Amino acid sequence: MSETPTQFITTTEALAALCERLGGEEFVTVDTEFMREKTYYPELCLVQLAGTQDVAVVDAQAPGIDMAPLGALLAKPDVVKVFHACRQDIEIFLLLFGAVPERIFDTQVAAMVAGFGDQVGYDSLVQSLTGGHIDKTFRFSDWSARPLSKAQIDYAAADVTHLRDVYEKLIARLTVDGRMEWVGQEMAALADPNTYRVDPARAWERLKLRTSNRRQLALVQAIAAWREREAQRINIPRQRLVKDEQIPEIAALAPESAEALTRARGISAGFANGKSGISLLAAIAGAKSLPEGDLPRVERPRDAPRASPALVALLKVLLNAAAEQNNVAARLVAGGDEIEALALDETAPNPILEGWRREMFGEDALRLIRGEIALSAKGKRIKIVELGD
Repeated sequence: MSETPTQFITTTEALAALCERLGGEEFVTVDTEFMREKTYYPELCLVQLAGTQDVAVVDAQAPGIDMAPLGALLAKPDVVKVFHACRQDIEIFLLLFGAVPERIFDTQVAAMVAGFGDQVGYDSLVQSLTGGHIDKTFRFSDWSARPLSKAQIDYAAADVTHLRDVYEKLIARLTVDGRMEWVGQEMAALADPNTYRVDPARAWERLKLRTSNRRQLALVQAIAAWREREAQRINIPRQRLVKDEQIPEIAALAPESAEALTRARGISAGFANGKSGISLLAAIAGAKSLPEGDLPRVERPRDAPRASPALVALLKVLLNAAAEQNNVAARLVAGGDEIEALALDETAPNPILEGWRREMFGEDALRLIRGEIALSAKGKRIKIVELGD
C-alpha cells in the first residue's frame, strides 16, 4: 500500500472512476483535511481515500469538481468506511451529502476497546500496531491554499495508507478477544446524525454559569441560542461573534437599545447597530417578556439530591479494576457523571447498564451498591469479595 502511487484527483470524471473501483472493496480508509479557523462550518479542502489498489487525494476545491460520486461511495452499505477519530470528518460529510456514511469504523474508538488507552493518538496507534512513523511536518498546513506541493499531497495520503494496516490489525485483535460486538455498539452511536447536530436551544449548556436567577438564566439561554444561529447564518466561529464570557455580561445588562448594548465589553457601535445587533436585541427582548411561569427552573445545588461521595469513589475503584482486568479504557466504559447518576439512582436509565458495559462493569456495580460484594486489595490488584447474607 505504501508503495502505491498517489493519485491527485481534480475532476469529477477521475473521482467517479476512483469511487467506482473503491465501491468493489471490502473496506475503504478515509480522512479529510479542512479549515475552520475563520468559519463556523468546516471548509473541506481534501479527501483522502485508499483501498487495496488505490491511494488518492481528492481536491475538494478543484474548479468544477462534483463530489457526488464520493457521496455515493460513502452511502454503499457493503463497504466499511474506516476513519480515525471520525467525528469532524462525519460532520463534514453530513453537511455535504445530508447523510452519515454507512458502516463506519473508527479506529480510535476500536483502540479504546482493544486496550490502547483513552483517545489514543493516531501516530501512537500506528507506531504500536505497525511500527510505522507519521510525519508531522505539514500538520498545520493551510490546506485551502493552492497549488499544493507534492510533499503536502504525500503527507495527506500517508494518513489513509497507514490506516489500512491499523484497521486490519485491530480487527484481528478484537476478533481474537471476542469484542467485535462491543465495537459495533459503539459505532451505532457514531452513525446517528443527531450526534453531529448542534441544537441552538442547548448552546447555553457549554457555558460556566454562576447565576440562580431564573430571569437571568432565561436571558443567557436566549443570547447563547441567538449566537449559535447567527454564527451559523453568517458562517463565522461563535467565539468571533460573541465570546463566552460576554454572554453573562450582556444578560446582566439586559440592554433595550443599540446604545445600551455597546456598554457591554467588546461590543462595538457598528455591531450593535447592524443586523446582528438588532437580532440580538430582539432575542433579549423576547427573554425579558417571558411570563414568570415560562422561565427556566434553577435547581439549587444545596437542595438537589447528591450521591454519597464514598460510594462514588468505590464505584470508580471498581470501574478502574474492571477496565484494567479487561484491558479496556475506563473512560470508554463510564464517565464521572454516569457513575454519579448510578450511585444516586440505580433504577434510572444509564449507559452503564446497557450492552457490553453492563456485562463488564454494570452488574458488579449494582451488586456493590446493594451490598452483595466488597472490594479488597490483593498484591497490586483489586479483587471482588462475595459477601454472605
